[in-house]
Amino acid sequence: MLEEGITRFQNFLLELQDRICSALEEADGSQRFGADRWDRPEGGGGLTRVLKGGAVIEQAGVGFSRVRGERLPPSASAARPELAGAPFEALGVSLIVHPRNPYAPTSHANVRLFAAWPKDREPVWWFGGGFDLTPHYPFDEDIRHWHEVARALCAPFGEEVYPRYKRWCDEYFYLRHRGETRGVGGLFFDDLNEWGFERCFEFVRAVGEGYLTAYQPILQRRKNRPYGERERAFQLYRRGRYVEFNLVYDRGTLFGLQSGGRVESILMSLPPLVRWEYGYQPEPGSPEARLAEYLRPRDWLAELPSSAKSPG
Repeated sequence: MLEEGITRFQNFLLELQDRICSALEEADGSQRFGADRWDRPEGGGGLTRVLKGGAVIEQAGVGFSRVRGERLPPSASAARPELAGAPFEALGVSLIVHPRNPYAPTSHANVRLFAAWPKDREPVWWFGGGFDLTPHYPFDEDIRHWHEVARALCAPFGEEVYPRYKRWCDEYFYLRHRGETRGVGGLFFDDLNEWGFERCFEFVRAVGEGYLTAYQPILQRRKNRPYGERERAFQLYRRGRYVEFNLVYDRGTLFGLQSGGRVESILMSLPPLVRWEYGYQPEPGSPEARLAEYLRPRDWLAELPSSAKSPG
């Protein structure tokens, strides 16, 4: 029964990968995704698709993987110590979009399924995933839309789902050494099996399909906005925070490296260009300084009116 469910989930993931790549190619209008199939010696493999050097999208990666192993690594068993070292299977789609225009936010999404076969016990499975938004120059209407989509897709599964997974996202995508969130949040969940396989699958499908509903209008609004060297320099500086999070805290990165995954595919989430600057401080009152107001957990849907628009 579990194997049949895993196969159905894989089919959904491959369809989702195709749909997202097609939508991003249309938004960019100049480049297409390459396809890189790979096998893993320990078992399984994947399909990594990357778009590079686009007119709108500087780099995007949409990766599918289905991997197997003899011992579940620590990053995947931290919340389930009784499964440490059990044979496992993991499959999912993970994506990242780094637009060229500094006014267009970076976005990330992931949907995944883990299964483990502990000795002398029934198999254990759980879903995880979510999506989050990382603007450099935030627009209130974009943030409002992003969270409205997140709340709407959660609503059929219970009124407590959006607040719970929104809060989890704020807590997870937090750079403790910087004292700031990675962006303006969205949804994050893990270890989901409490609703039964079919209901959990239905929710993960809603999250995966909801990503384009949330992101496409934002990218369309911002992709052609004029910008100059100052905005570009700030974008590259803020991308450094993204790199810091992915290399220091991200569980997916840790799982991939600990399980002997394909390094190129694991690190495709990193931006193609980035810079660090010692002791950088934005000019008080500048658009760059304004970002700090957004890098903390906030109840966006309560604070931002439905007609909210950012200045400029």
